[in-house]
Amino acid sequence: MHIQWFPGHMHKAAKQVREALPEVDILIEVLDARIPFSSQNPMIAEIIGDKPCIKLLNKSDMADPEMTAIWQEYFEKNDNVRTIATNVKGSGQLRQITDLCHRMVPNKGRAGDHRVINAMIIGIPNVGKSTLINGLAGRTIAKTGNEPAVTKQQQRIKLEHGIILIDTPGMMWPKIDHENSGYRLAATGAIKETATDNTDVAFAVAEYLLEAYPERLVDRYKLESVPESEIELLEAIGRLRGSLRSGGSILLEKVSNILISELRSGFLGPITMEDPARVEKEQTEVVIAKEAKRIKDEARKKGFKKKRR
Repeated sequence: MHIQWFPGHMHKAAKQVREALPEVDILIEVLDARIPFSSQNPMIAEIIGDKPCIKLLNKSDMADPEMTAIWQEYFEKNDNVRTIATNVKGSGQLRQITDLCHRMVPNKGRAGDHRVINAMIIGIPNVGKSTLINGLAGRTIAKTGNEPAVTKQQQRIKLEHGIILIDTPGMMWPKIDHENSGYRLAATGAIKETATDNTDVAFAVAEYLLEAYPERLVDRYKLESVPESEIELLEAIGRLRGSLRSGGSILLEKVSNILISELRSGFLGPITMEDPARVEKEQTEVVIAKEAKRIKDEARKKGFKKKRR
C-alpha cells in the first residue's frame, strides 16, 4: 500500500517554513514516541541544515519506555540534537523544553537581553503538537483534535523566558518511501483514514505485534496461545468481539477497525512500532529500490532514443 496524502495547505506550510528558517535559532520537532523515525518529516531534515534541534518524543506514555530510551540515544548521536520524552500529562516537562532551548542557544533570551530566542515548532499531523503549544503558552492558543491536520496556518506565540514560538501546520511529505512507514503512520492516526485501507493497515499491525508483543495480544484478547498468522489473530478477535457473519466468517473491516482503535487508544499497553535496526534495514531497501528504478529508467530512455533513430 503506497500512501500519498499531501493537501494543498501542507505545500504552503512547507514553503513558509523555508521562508522563516533564516530567522529561526532552534527547531523543536515533535515526534510520535510510538514511531519516532516514521513521524520525522524528511523534508524538514533537508532544510534545517546544522541548526540546533530538540526532538520531543511525544505520547511517550503510550510507547515502550525501553524503546524510547533507545531512540533518544540514537538521535543524540547527532551533536546538534537533544531529546525529551514528553506526554500531555507531564506538565513538568514543559519547563525542561524552555530550559533546553536556553542551553542550546546560550547567547539569546537571557534576563536583560532584548534578543529573544526564535524557536520553530514542527511536526506531522496528529502528533500532539497543538496540545504541547497550549501547555507551553499556559493558555489555549492552538486548536486540538483527534483528526490530523487541524492547524492550517503559521502563528507566533510569545512565551515566558525570552522565547518566541513559531507554530507551523502539521506537514506530511509528498511520498512515503517505505510502505512500512506508511502503515505505521496510518496505524497511529497521522494520516486520514480516507487515504488508507484499514484492512491492509490492520494486517501490518498484526504482523508486527505478533513478532514484538505477542504476550500483549494473548492477554488482551484472552487467547490460549499466540496465533501463527495475522489472519488467525484477526479471526480470534472477531470471535471474541462477536464480529462474525452468519456463516461464521469474520467481518474483516470491522475487526481491522477494532485492532487499530485499540492500538491508538493504548488498550494494548505501551507499544513502540519500530526500532533503529528495523528502520535502517528498511532505508537500505529504499536506497536499493531507488537505484534499481534509476537503472531501469535509464535503460528505457536509451531504448526510446534508439527507436527514434
